[in-house]
Amino acid sequence: MSGLAAAFIIAAAFVTATLSGVFGMAGGLVLMGCLALVLPVSAAFVTHGLLQLVANGWRAVLHRRHVSWRIVGLYAIASFAAGALVSVLAFAPSKPLLYLLMGLVPGLLWLPTRWLQLDASKAPQALVSGFLVTGLNLVAGVAGPLLDVFFVRTVLTRHQIVATKAATQVFAHLAKVVVYGAPLLASHTDDFPPWWLFLFAVPLSMLGTVVGGRILDRMSDVNFKRWTRWIVTAVGVVYLAQAAQLYFGGA
Repeated sequence: MSGLAAAFIIAAAFVTATLSGVFGMAGGLVLMGCLALVLPVSAAFVTHGLLQLVANGWRAVLHRRHVSWRIVGLYAIASFAAGALVSVLAFAPSKPLLYLLMGLVPGLLWLPTRWLQLDASKAPQALVSGFLVTGLNLVAGVAGPLLDVFFVRTVLTRHQIVATKAATQVFAHLAKVVVYGAPLLASHTDDFPPWWLFLFAVPLSMLGTVVGGRILDRMSDVNFKRWTRWIVTAVGVVYLAQAAQLYFGGA
């Protein structure tokens, strides 16, 4: 890996952790796209999983008093089942398909809430969210907008939403690391970033989480929800354009 690519990943870890600290999901979507630019798909999945595991885990720790642990527990059970299923299927998307899926995922935010009576605070739906979100995470690399669908109708505050989503995503990203990381380790490939990169990226990811939390404190619940939708949608449009370029440009 070149020094420029390593510096790009390290910077992206900080910036996207800050975004996630504010909006709860935009950062993961942006980070996955950044990693896919400079890494093979499987290596990008594992790197994304490790960095987001730290960012989400640290965010859950910082906001632990706001976490709904009942939702997290049910989500974790279903997340394990989804990880086991995808591992058996041994599915790995191509880079054009990855960008296409990432570009389509934000569209879930625009589904009329009256169409989907979803609420993660209800036990059956917490289980469904764990299975579907982790499954999509393992196929498309990201699933924040889908997770958001299960929280948009809850009565949780913005702090509770961000904290609980962060805790649930720890399990989704852990599944990504295990499912895609095991084959990489077994093949002894050089595609994976060097270990020293994480020595810089992980602390910066944690710092970005703290910075994002400070910004979150200054936002209202209304602004929080409005900005989340538009930022994620804009990122999705960029990814759709990238997918089109890869498909029709012969890359």
